[in-house]
Amino acid sequence: MKHPITLVTGVLAALVVLLSTAVLLTDWQADVDNTLFWHMLTQLQLPLVVTATLVGAVLAVSAGSLQVVLQNPLADPGIIGITSGASLIAAALLILQPVQTVIPAVYLLPLGCFAGALASTWLIYRVAKRLRGAAMAVILAGIAISTLAGAVMAWLYVIADAQALRNLTFWLMGSLYQADWLVLSVAGPVMLLSVGYQLTQARRLNWLYGGEAMAASAGVSPPQLIRRTLLASALGVGAAVSVAGSIAFIGLLVPHFLRQIVGYNNVVLLPACALCGAAILLGVATLSEYLHLVTLPVSMITATLGGPLLLLALYKGQWKQHA
Repeated sequence: MKHPITLVTGVLAALVVLLSTAVLLTDWQADVDNTLFWHMLTQLQLPLVVTATLVGAVLAVSAGSLQVVLQNPLADPGIIGITSGASLIAAALLILQPVQTVIPAVYLLPLGCFAGALASTWLIYRVAKRLRGAAMAVILAGIAISTLAGAVMAWLYVIADAQALRNLTFWLMGSLYQADWLVLSVAGPVMLLSVGYQLTQARRLNWLYGGEAMAASAGVSPPQLIRRTLLASALGVGAAVSVAGSIAFIGLLVPHFLRQIVGYNNVVLLPACALCGAAILLGVATLSEYLHLVTLPVSMITATLGGPLLLLALYKGQWKQHA
């Protein structure tokens, strides 16, 4: 591990988090009265900061863990279909808008996203288990899941009215401004538990680098570890989709570039992923606030930045096959 570089990376990411948070919490005109100030602080800006922090952390950490358990450096929740599964159920709920349900409305969207994420994760797990070692097959299975989900959503678009269609299109492109405290009270603890659990399993995940036989010889149960990691990732990503929609490239790029800096030790890598993922989304939120682009979809920014970085990494041959 490259200790000086790791330290510098952590410090820079922490500074971005702190500075972005400070800007987001103070970016108003000085002449607003105290009542309006505190309303904007507690009901608009603080939920924005919490949403960006939790969503960025859970997407990056989940991708880092998935790349280990699936033995594939391209195992991002968006690419392998977890996000698509969650988005499909969310789209159905947003367009069909059930009038009467046994489940309260505030719980319905998160639970639907959890169900979609778990279903797609189960399919991915079955493919990965059956085709162990065929890394590209897992990616192709994820593409198939994403394509199928996209096809179903296209049919939902046909029956949607104009307003529902606009709302859904914007939501699927990602937004950090949709969550309030009520929604975060449901999805926030799930994201925290997902990140926390994956961080506690970092040392065990290291053993999977040497294969399941080596992990078993060290006292780790690979099937159990893989199942629990996939479950934690699916729940975390489902919660993230329920509050922020679909956000691209965070999970794919953050673990990859951090491995070039801090190495492959998950005890260091996963906390760094959490910090940098949060820093990136807070930076995106700060940019939107500073430029007064409140309605700019998050994925538009992350894809614009992430696409060229991915092409650059591929061009330079930095995309390692060993995850």
